[in-house]
Amino acid sequence: MEKEICADRSCENTAHGHSWQRERARSQALAQLESIKEMVEALEEGAYMDDNAARGDERTDREELAREAIQNDALDIQVRSDWASSVEEMSADWYTILLCTGGPAVRIKGKLSDMTATTAQLEYQDWGTPWTRLDGLTQEDIDALLTYARCFYFGE
Repeated sequence: MEKEICADRSCENTAHGHSWQRERARSQALAQLESIKEMVEALEEGAYMDDNAARGDERTDREELAREAIQNDALDIQVRSDWASSVEEMSADWYTILLCTGGPAVRIKGKLSDMTATTAQLEYQDWGTPWTRLDGLTQEDIDALLTYARCFYFGE
């Protein structure tokens, strides 16, 4: 069965896999990345405020508020294990943090070590399109994703 070709930007048939769908999802991933960078910047400013500018308890309050904003931002957190010989040997080795869903959807995906995120990549998709890794991230972008992911507890 041949795939129907459609040049109509208003077409809702997800089987067509329009390039504009992928671009819309990519744009959403970039918007999520900017939001993450802003939240991480607020977290770091709260944690590293000059002691002369604020009392210690005010610094702690700002850091806690920024961390809480990050934790409330995610829609869903999931973990999975690698293959193991028995259930007793299983541990959380991979994680995903769902940032938005529907069309488009965006998530952070990475590896865990001792329940801490050690890698992070941003992925996006739209209806009828596969999860796609957002390429072209800078080290600053990756560091922000890792800082964001490390605000979550992946244990029991």
